[in-house]
Amino acid sequence: MLINNDGVPDVVRLDAAAVKVSAELVSRITDADLARPTPCAGWTLADLLAHMTSQHRGFAAAAAGDGSDPRHWADKPAAPADYVSAAAKVQEAFAGAGVLDQEFCVLPISATMTFPARQAIGFHLVDYVTHGWDVARSLGQPYELPQDVLDVALRVAIAVPDGEARRAPDASFAPRVPGYDGAATLDRIVALLGRRPSWPALPWRHAG
Repeated sequence: MLINNDGVPDVVRLDAAAVKVSAELVSRITDADLARPTPCAGWTLADLLAHMTSQHRGFAAAAAGDGSDPRHWADKPAAPADYVSAAAKVQEAFAGAGVLDQEFCVLPISATMTFPARQAIGFHLVDYVTHGWDVARSLGQPYELPQDVLDVALRVAIAVPDGEARRAPDASFAPRVPGYDGAATLDRIVALLGRRPSWPALPWRHAG
């Protein structure tokens, strides 16, 4: 596992590894693919691509101390090239000098709280492990990530609160899908975050 000098997982490099795989997948998307359904029920691949791109921009703004501005988080139509550009910018932002000493405002999670940088980047990591899976499933492509990336993402996914709040219309994740406690790490992650690893056989509502 990528470890820094303090014995803490190097979440910036782990996140970059997940984002790189997602960018490679997105770069294969053609115009004909944009209307495909995704594991986020009600969302086409075009909708998912817009969301993923905006989240990169929002997190990059958060790393720069400007995460409280909703304009950075707003979903806008995005082409694959826009996504790849936004992915490069967020990786650059996370790797900046002194970023890990900062607090991030992650507006989709809270407008009033801030989060230590490592924790916020952990949120981003688990999002892009999961959204990369969403894209791969939508395209019918294989999806593989290094085990150390999955191990850290699983820790974050386990810590995401479950309960009735996940049934709200604006919930970030659908309720956890039971029955995957002994499954492979990636299946556990997506089930913890409200997705059925068997998709596309059993779609469900949007889980951001």
